[in-house]
Amino acid sequence: MKSRRLVSILLLLQTRGLMTAAQLAAELEVSVRTVYRDVEALHAAGIPLYGDSGHAGGYRLVDGYRTRLTGLTGEEAEALFLAGAPGPAADLGLGPVLAAAQLKVRAALPAELRAHADRISARFHLDAPGWYAQEEATEHLPAVASAVWERQVLRVVYRRWREPTEVERTLEPYGLVLKAGRWYVVASAGSGPPRTYRVDQILELHSTDREFTPPDDFDLAAYWTAYQEDFHRRLHSGEAVVRLAPGAADRLTGAAARAARTTGRTEGDGWTRAVLPIESIAHAHDEFLRLGADIEVVEPAELRGRIAATGKRLAQLYASGN
Repeated sequence: MKSRRLVSILLLLQTRGLMTAAQLAAELEVSVRTVYRDVEALHAAGIPLYGDSGHAGGYRLVDGYRTRLTGLTGEEAEALFLAGAPGPAADLGLGPVLAAAQLKVRAALPAELRAHADRISARFHLDAPGWYAQEEATEHLPAVASAVWERQVLRVVYRRWREPTEVERTLEPYGLVLKAGRWYVVASAGSGPPRTYRVDQILELHSTDREFTPPDDFDLAAYWTAYQEDFHRRLHSGEAVVRLAPGAADRLTGAAARAARTTGRTEGDGWTRAVLPIESIAHAHDEFLRLGADIEVVEPAELRGRIAATGKRLAQLYASGN
């Protein structure tokens, strides 16, 4: 809070000129005594600020002095050092640009705020991808980013999950999204609504000289929020009634863990009965097998039967090994 007030005082005096301690206190919603202490802190930081006594007095900056952080609060400056993830910037070819921008911001900060920013860099490091996610090659990312920026049409060969797996598309790339270490481009492939494409699944890319104009009402952040909501609705299309051994619920993750907490009911033998969302019978079969004998599927019958059959095959396999 103090670092934000110090920058706010600088910006107020820079934009309004002479202001009394009472006026500053009213703007910042603090006491006059707090303003006095903040002014002393600015003096100690080397800011050329002085006060005039008397009825028409107040505080002002030395003529000609202007902070290089117009519109930037202390917390915002600190956030730049936290939010400036070097990995994604390097992916886009902006690694040196990010480093130069952070250096300039740091140089423009008063000493006290610079110390806060240095602590952010020293104590926090962002690494978005998960532990077990293999980094995918995104060789076409710089070209896609350039097309997004320049509003240029792209011709691509794209690999998808269903047949035919390789298709040609002419894309109008509206924007790029980084999700869990993976880049996606939101693009229109014709007259229909925009769709989402994984950049690492672009096999070939050819730039064109054709420009496009995205719809006036397109909002990338709003699109992505709606896309994620729809994805999760379609992802868990079914449910399974299960019984979980004591402690097994703690090994669940994501939607299954949340469902176990909200629907779980402890039964007389200490096991917990819960209703868990599932993507499909096949996916649930693989996921539930991770819990071994600590989970019993009650419904649906198809899933229960498939897991029972797998259990029999495993028992036969290990029995024959003896």
